[in-house]
Amino acid sequence: MSHYVSPIREPLVTGNKTYHQITEDLVSPTEKAPTGSWIIGFIIAVSCLAFGLFCIAWTIWHGIGTWNLNRTVGWGWDITNFVWWIGIGHAGTLISAILLLFRQKWRTGVNRAAEAMTIFAVICAALFPGIHVGRAWVVFYFFPYPNTRGPLWPNFNSPLLWDLFAISTYFTVSLLFWYTGLVPDFATVRDRAKGFRKKIYNFLSFGWTGSAKHWQRWESLSLVLAGIATPLVLSVHTIVSFDFATSVIPGWHTTIFPPYFVAGAIFSGFAMVQTLMLVTRKILKLEDYITLAHIESMNKVILVTGTIVGVAYLTELFIAWYSGYVYEQFAFFNRALGPYWWSYFGMMFCNVITPQFFWFKKFRRSIFWTFLLSIVVNIGMWFERFVIIATTLARDYLPSSWSYYSPTWVEMGIYLGTIGLFFTFYLIFTRVAPVVAIAEIKSILKSSGDQYTGPNAHAHHHDHDHALHAVHSAASSDANHGTSGHVDDASVLTMEDDLKKLEGIGPKVEQTLKAAGIKTFQQLSSAQVDDLQRILDEGEGNFMGNSPESWPQQAKLAYEGRWDELKDLQDRLDGGKY
Repeated sequence: MSHYVSPIREPLVTGNKTYHQITEDLVSPTEKAPTGSWIIGFIIAVSCLAFGLFCIAWTIWHGIGTWNLNRTVGWGWDITNFVWWIGIGHAGTLISAILLLFRQKWRTGVNRAAEAMTIFAVICAALFPGIHVGRAWVVFYFFPYPNTRGPLWPNFNSPLLWDLFAISTYFTVSLLFWYTGLVPDFATVRDRAKGFRKKIYNFLSFGWTGSAKHWQRWESLSLVLAGIATPLVLSVHTIVSFDFATSVIPGWHTTIFPPYFVAGAIFSGFAMVQTLMLVTRKILKLEDYITLAHIESMNKVILVTGTIVGVAYLTELFIAWYSGYVYEQFAFFNRALGPYWWSYFGMMFCNVITPQFFWFKKFRRSIFWTFLLSIVVNIGMWFERFVIIATTLARDYLPSSWSYYSPTWVEMGIYLGTIGLFFTFYLIFTRVAPVVAIAEIKSILKSSGDQYTGPNAHAHHHDHDHALHAVHSAASSDANHGTSGHVDDASVLTMEDDLKKLEGIGPKVEQTLKAAGIKTFQQLSSAQVDDLQRILDEGEGNFMGNSPESWPQQAKLAYEGRWDELKDLQDRLDGGKY
């Protein structure tokens, strides 16, 4: 079945790629030795992680007193960073699940790294509740265990218990979704590997063979997990917002928190995906798979969610004024004009003003501005969490208990350690798995590759056709004047077509055909199917699964430049397989 693709739609795979080139480009980073930039980045990440582990050990050994929490501010950098990391973890599942259900093709270039980012960000977030209980050995209070210890039954009304359920469910589903997508690509790596490495990837790929039944089950499972994960995207940060919204503290007990937190999480998550993908795109030379079209689409989502967050900020201010509740009004007055004014205006600038640059196409498609603004947005979202937590708690009902909170080196070290943990995981991931989903890129090649769609589609084919017809014309002219036709023969013989563009012909088959003298679409179009089958049978290789029945017809369409008809024919032949 063919699908209409707008001729003005920008291609999502550039570089005139073949299926073999896609495999080569995406698998080779896992096979080659790490580059110098990767090694430097890994050393920095591990160093930050080591310092963070030292600070965690310091906290457990000396107690929470090593943090600068006080009688007023009982939550500081720990919960700020917890909510920040959970927010960053949102975009991965959103890109993968919701955009898969809506069949958005631009997700294929970025979904794999975004899914990995979700897993690593949730792991970083999970560290903070475990630490901030004070005595780490009573962390079991988070879990709903039977009442075997007297009156110590955990409180099911606690938002911290809701956090545990929400985050563990979200992590489990996201992990399954991520790993499901990796299985076909692990099999691709396995088929290219040798020795012990081949055994490892064979285990990781669960015996994947690429049969039609495997693909059918893989796609069904992906859709089921996407359907489960989509409501989780909304529920997880809604429940995190309940940590605040279910309290009676002015500035917290507001019904706008759930949608406001969800929009902010998607906002910060997409910004972190942009930061990661731009760096990965440059270092691993993936510009043909993570294109400006992907970057622009992501920036549009950042613009929309940033605008939603800005509306939420203004709604909070309006409701505080309209309510006539003096304590609520003071909470917002204190945020803007109190001792933490710098964080409030930093939040407003980073989250409300800077995304508006993406209204302009020049900024949406600029690598430099996208990278800069993605970092600014994540700084702004950290400020938002700090403003909600620290500024609200620092000024409560009793002026005698007012205080000013600033973190100690231990709190900053733990935060730095989580950043190190995140990038350590991510850098290892880039070495063991393809950062871009191979199977999914191949599935959109014929509808979104630059040789099939966009303003420059087929240009190289038409140039070739014109050159070939020019040779034929020259030969005809020579014949009319009684001159030799050897120039024509030489030109035709030296001009070869890329036969791999035909359905059913891969690198090995192409090599076999060209060795038998069939080097152009024209030659293949006039060949007999029986002769082609004999060439395959006599060739060096196992071509039992290759049927040449449609090749002359495809070659005729290619030779005549009838690419749309060729694509329709190939779609019917392909039958929906990758």
